[in-house]
Amino acid sequence: MPAMLAKARELQEKMKTMQEELVRRTVTAEAGGGMVEATCNGKMELVKLRIDKSKVDPNDTELIEDLTVAAVHAAQVKAANMAKAEMERIAGSLGLPPGVLPGM
Repeated sequence: MPAMLAKARELQEKMKTMQEELVRRTVTAEAGGGMVEATCNGKMELVKLRIDKSKVDPNDTELIEDLTVAAVHAAQVKAANMAKAEMERIAGSLGLPPGVLPGM
């Protein structure tokens, strides 16, 4: 029983550290051949959005809106995959089978 408690504490500490690190790590995705670029952190929060004015027609707001949604979604998917990979790494380092930690 003490070994299980120690492993649980270790897991808790590693998860906290991982969550803090994921806030600092970012991923970027683009849409429309680089017209719109979105950057999300590891918690899937949008932290930056760039619209290349030289590539878009400012009068075509519908296209800009669609590309923005696509770029943000793609960045969030990348961020989720990054978080999942990190959780799998932590689980493996503790000798836990895949799928044990939430979100895996």
